[in-house]
Amino acid sequence: MTITVKFFSLIREAVATEQLTLEISENLLTVEALKAELSLRGEAWEEALSHPNLIQAVNQRVVFQEEGIKDGDEVAFFPPMTGG
Repeated sequence: MTITVKFFSLIREAVATEQLTLEISENLLTVEALKAELSLRGEAWEEALSHPNLIQAVNQRVVFQEEGIKDGDEVAFFPPMTGG
């Protein structure tokens, strides 16, 4: 199963990566499982992806971390937006 993972803003800076194309196993069926797997890449990854207000999207739609992932999906992580 192949997916694209994108990182934006402060998350991208923290993990020093803009985009990954990953071959993932059938065990990584949710955004939550993907986050856990990516967090194993090191302290910076774990810290960035465990932020309590982290926003995640699948195919450009904001989702909860329980959202399923399937072949060809694009998963994105970004910090909460602020402004006024």
